[in-house]
Amino acid sequence: MPRRKEIQNTIGSELYNIQINPENFDFQPNTPFVKWAAVAVSTFDFIPDGMETLEVQEGLYAVFNYKGDQSNVAAFFNSIYKEWLPNSDYELGNHPQFEVLGEKYKNNDSDSEEEIWIPVKLRN
Repeated sequence: MPRRKEIQNTIGSELYNIQINPENFDFQPNTPFVKWAAVAVSTFDFIPDGMETLEVQEGLYAVFNYKGDQSNVAAFFNSIYKEWLPNSDYELGNHPQFEVLGEKYKNNDSDSEEEIWIPVKLRN
């Protein structure tokens, strides 16, 4: 986020990679979705020109820890969506998916760590 320092009222140092999936998301790589690069703020009072606000409502999430560079992340997501989720008591929720890029995150480094938050709801 090259303009990150322009954002006032930030909470913490984490970066958020937020993905808003379409309804009935099919887990295919060519399915379009909306992606946000974000930081948490205490108020929307001072948003720099050219930036937008996004409020993520509370919801139920399955949280996974990913360690490694980006070369294996697609396989990691595939295992969540195609193996873990179908074999769990949950189905995909309609709220945003996101990754928390905290102090252990190192861009494209094999020692990098991040949290992956997958929106879920109990199966009917």
